[in-house]
Amino acid sequence: MTYKTNKLVTGAALLLMPALSVTAHAETSFIANSFYDQQHPLSQYGYVEWADTVRKLSNGDLDPQVYTGTVLLAPRASLQGIRDNVVQVAHHAAVYTPSDLPVANALQELGFNYDDPLVAALAVADFSMNNPTQLKEWKDNGIVYLGAYTTPPYMMFCREPVRNLEEFKGKRIRTAGSTVSAWVESAGGVPVNVPSSEMYSGLDRGSLDCATNATNDLIDRSLWEVAPYTTLLPTGMYWSGPEWGFNIDFWQGLTNQQREVFKEAAAKAMTRMEVQYMKRAHDALKEAEAKGTHVYQPSADLMASVEDFRNKAINMISVKAHDKYGLDNADQTVNAFMMTYEKWQHLLKDVDRTDEEALAELAMKQIYNKLPQDYGLN
Repeated sequence: MTYKTNKLVTGAALLLMPALSVTAHAETSFIANSFYDQQHPLSQYGYVEWADTVRKLSNGDLDPQVYTGTVLLAPRASLQGIRDNVVQVAHHAAVYTPSDLPVANALQELGFNYDDPLVAALAVADFSMNNPTQLKEWKDNGIVYLGAYTTPPYMMFCREPVRNLEEFKGKRIRTAGSTVSAWVESAGGVPVNVPSSEMYSGLDRGSLDCATNATNDLIDRSLWEVAPYTTLLPTGMYWSGPEWGFNIDFWQGLTNQQREVFKEAAAKAMTRMEVQYMKRAHDALKEAEAKGTHVYQPSADLMASVEDFRNKAINMISVKAHDKYGLDNADQTVNAFMMTYEKWQHLLKDVDRTDEEALAELAMKQIYNKLPQDYGLN
């Protein structure tokens, strides 16, 4: 399976490519990449700690070489990097490649309407590894999907106070995803679609007035330094694309035992990552406040604009999935996702959401142990 190399693959990555003729023998060494900095939850728990779990579960047979940040791949290049075997496993945010991943992006439109990260992560993983339409998309792009990520609800970090619709009007807001961008426009703002890695510089230079992201980034990306005003206005969660996307040839070259190790490691890392991500977002907000960040609740009119748009968006999601993203079976696919989300709301109803071990066992029982033996092999 061959693909043209994307220009966004960095020179450092290209220099490493000759060393990446990886085969699944004992002590398999391979490259795993997350474009987030090492301390970010999606890197810390999803890659750094995940790598230790992979080594432990495989008794050293599998040896991930983890890269974080953008030293190997720019955020928009992660998908191409997996496909070209620049990296064998990587996180990829599908919002950066909507033409390649229309199904994943169509379902991300629902993120504006949901606010439970743990339910969403498990539902997205379940759906993404079982729904035929979504599975075909992964395969067509040369990747094997093995687990989800979900951010906490995005809030708004600004250079000056933005507490109501009047203060919101005309502001340039960093967004990710077309539904939240459409809401920003409807509320009188100007959506700007740039990678999260460019939030700090945009706010610092003034090309952005506000950025929406999870509150951990106030500390993890030092946004408190350039955006001293935070408004707790929930503007959706993000989950599009794999937390662990495997190069398909690499995956198919592994032994059954090695693939089982990756499944168990994903179940453990995915649930721990979500528990710790939510905790980190809460703690970072308090830390930023202690550093002088002003934290506001949104005014009634600003909050109402979000809630009103959510009602409109949920009724239009299937139409958008068909018209914008080209899904011929839009109603069926969207309904299947929403049913999966409801399923996980029920499954998590009586579970201790801080018990990482119990959550990992639930993920194994309900998702990974139910995957067919030939998952990702045909």
